[in-house]
Amino acid sequence: MQEHGTNEAIQLRPVGVVRNNSKEPSWGEALGALGWQERASRMKAQRESVSEVVVDPALEGILDGIEGYSHITVIYWAHLVPGDKRPVKVHPMNNPDFPLVGVFATHSPVRPNSILLTVARLLERGGNTLKVTGLDALDGSPVLDIKPYNPSRDPEHARIPEWMKRLQDENAQMQDDCTT
Repeated sequence: MQEHGTNEAIQLRPVGVVRNNSKEPSWGEALGALGWQERASRMKAQRESVSEVVVDPALEGILDGIEGYSHITVIYWAHLVPGDKRPVKVHPMNNPDFPLVGVFATHSPVRPNSILLTVARLLERGGNTLKVTGLDALDGSPVLDIKPYNPSRDPEHARIPEWMKRLQDENAQMQDDCTT
């Protein structure tokens, strides 16, 4: 039985846009074509690069007080994900060594709704522009919302599946190998 409102369209207006040097998506087939060293190198470069989150000047005052936080959560739209390629199940990172799982069990940007979020380090605010590092959004991504990051809201004993632990370990190893 379907509840009222579950199929109603939702209209969102971006509050800003991401500006950075990340122009090309690295998901789907493009990701699978990259070797692990190239993937790790791209991920490291993107994580370390500076992005600007430019907020609509018409929303004057909306950023007041954000400077008190070291990190922010940026909620954005993955605007370059093709609308016709929305799998229900995926192998994380397109790696068949990982189990086939529902897309909601992954961080894949290819989702039924391309709403993504990233916790980014806030470097500085200049008017309606926030400079951050760690933002994995591509240049031109519409920003839907910004929230201050509050670590006390994270659960103390979060659990993740074994394949995710393995993926994290492999990513950490790739990052280490790229820096040596």
